[in-house]
Amino acid sequence: MKITIGGSTKEYPEGTTYMDLAREYQGQYASDIVLVQTDGKLRELFKRVKEDCKVEFVTTADTAGVNAYRRSAAMLMMKAAYRVAGERAIDRLKVEYSLSNGYYCTLKGEVQVDEAFLSQVKDVMLQLVKEEIPFQKRSVHTDEAIAIFHAHGMYDKEKLFRYRRASRVNLYSLRSFEDYHYGYMVAHTGYLKYFDLHLYDDGFVLQFPSPASPREVPPFKPQHKLFQVLKESTGWGDMLGISTVGDLNDCISHGGMEELILTQEALQEQKIADIARQIKERKNCKFVMIAGPSSSGKTTFSHRLSVQLKAQGLRPHPVAVDNYFVERELTPKDEKGDYNFECLGAIDIELFNRQMTELLEGKRVEIPSFNFKAGKKEYNGDYLKLGEEDILVLEGIHCLNDALSHMLPRESKFKIYISALTQLNVDEHNRIPTTDGRLLRRMVRDARTRGTTAARTIQMWPSVRRGEEENIFPYQEEADAMFNSALIYELAVLKQYAEPALFGIDRDAPEYTEAKRLLKFLDYFVGVDSAKIPNNSILREFIGGGCFRV
Repeated sequence: MKITIGGSTKEYPEGTTYMDLAREYQGQYASDIVLVQTDGKLRELFKRVKEDCKVEFVTTADTAGVNAYRRSAAMLMMKAAYRVAGERAIDRLKVEYSLSNGYYCTLKGEVQVDEAFLSQVKDVMLQLVKEEIPFQKRSVHTDEAIAIFHAHGMYDKEKLFRYRRASRVNLYSLRSFEDYHYGYMVAHTGYLKYFDLHLYDDGFVLQFPSPASPREVPPFKPQHKLFQVLKESTGWGDMLGISTVGDLNDCISHGGMEELILTQEALQEQKIADIARQIKERKNCKFVMIAGPSSSGKTTFSHRLSVQLKAQGLRPHPVAVDNYFVERELTPKDEKGDYNFECLGAIDIELFNRQMTELLEGKRVEIPSFNFKAGKKEYNGDYLKLGEEDILVLEGIHCLNDALSHMLPRESKFKIYISALTQLNVDEHNRIPTTDGRLLRRMVRDARTRGTTAARTIQMWPSVRRGEEENIFPYQEEADAMFNSALIYELAVLKQYAEPALFGIDRDAPEYTEAKRLLKFLDYFVGVDSAKIPNNSILREFIGGGCFRV
């Protein structure tokens, strides 16, 4: 067989595995090779090469490699926990959500989750790592998988696969411990050397390395405010009786969607009203500063918050921080020589602070409007003066960073962090990354409003994510309030808009692998018609038909 790697083609004997190739080339990579990509498909290392092909290695510094590592480490942790506690002592072991570079997990049963228990689990995990136990994969008929899950008491998986269109399911096992996992695994436990366990709240965190340093586990830094928002959203799901995709599909299939939509929207509106009351009670507050990652629904949220502020007797004035961009020729450039519109240096900080200070002093100010085509600020007679009940609602990616508003007194600012923090899980062991929900939102919105293809959205997404990591996430705990814009039903609605766009990506396109992954993910959901979505819903910002100008 002829295999091309890095532009060089070599002959290899029949029966060669991708692991054989990975071992040969590992010395050329700083991070561990855990998967390969060939012919537009991701493949696990234990697979054999069947024909002439071009191979690209995927390491733990790549997104697909990071996900495979975390998925595999989670299964390793589960096997170890069941060994320490005993199968009958655990009623439920659940991966809840991402937190501080790890997974927050809860365990229910006749087990005391304490430092001693976690220490034993960690010791067993490390022993299993030394043993290099292979992750074995087998394909079974969907009906057989449902029976297996029922026998193991994994009723969430049983429910999930009742709605499975495909006739077969891939199951993974570590010796006698068998489970279903959404996505690929590393070849064996020997790859999983880097992890830690930390007791936190009512559960524990399985801590991973960061993509930037794949062989180093960073210190655990609790994100208390973010955790409370995630916990509250999980509580909403429990209250509604929907914590997994199978639960949602049941609700859709049995005609419960209209009530679910209205209840979820009411919960969000109640939260927005609570934030408005907090702002009203904050003496001397004149600036509401809203920041969040891409496709969080910041614009619709700011409109709905403005409505609630009016209900509190205030007069809100929306101002986009983007209007304070520096002129195009003064915009900093990134390492590729492209304009970096997401860095703080792209904002005319001094003009922003001077005008905000003048408004705080009661002066009349002409607010600029940035002409993105011309690349410069324009003044079109948009004057503003703040009276006693007036308040500015500022939206921009740097709003949580005090460097943006360094001249404004802290008491004059109320900071809000907004993000779409998906509270729904595929099942108890497979979480839905919040980035997937936001990517699908952006894909649908940009196709509708800008004519952007799904391939282009996927292509730009890593750059968008880097901007968020640098400019937004480090400051999220600085917020006075956090708002989760994710709707428990939204992926079932986005499905009908995203699937056609994803199917439009050619098989030979670089974005095809990601498109295929998202299509497989969306296949879990029973689709929902958007007609019942209220016109003030945050989801309308992406699918259209909303009552706000966004």
